[in-house]
Amino acid sequence: MAQVGKYKDLFEHIDIAKCYCLNEKSNHSWENAVKQGPRDMDTLFCESDTDEQLLMSIPFQQVVKLYAIKIKAIDSNHAPKVLKLFVNRESLGFSEASSEPAVQTLDLDFDKHCSGEPIELKFVKFQSVRSIQIFIESNQDDEETTQLSHISFIGATVETTNMSEFKAVG
Repeated sequence: MAQVGKYKDLFEHIDIAKCYCLNEKSNHSWENAVKQGPRDMDTLFCESDTDEQLLMSIPFQQVVKLYAIKIKAIDSNHAPKVLKLFVNRESLGFSEASSEPAVQTLDLDFDKHCSGEPIELKFVKFQSVRSIQIFIESNQDDEETTQLSHISFIGATVETTNMSEFKAVG
């Protein structure tokens, strides 16, 4: 498992059953970029369907703090360019994602940001994340589709108190 300082890859905390991606090709789905195994194979990728935009929702099994995101793309022309990150937005559509302000917007340079190296986030804005929504607004070369071979999240879990473990006194 990849570690950056005291932070680690949060894959084991992703609620895989509740992940989804809008505008993905059925034969190149989000699983190829998110799930361990497929995301580590350069031949598999997630690809947009009708245009360059993708909207992914990644829920976590518990509250996390996000420190960084890792993005990897194989083809520089189809690689993501503008990513808008939203936090805890259970129902977000393309119209809201394109018109509303994001928690953070990343303008990616292929050589600098699309090789799988951690891209630091504004840590203070990602302290209590139950889910993250990633809106890929455009790609590097204005191609018809966008391709993404790896996306992962680096951070830490937030320790919370489980109130069901407390017993009544008296």
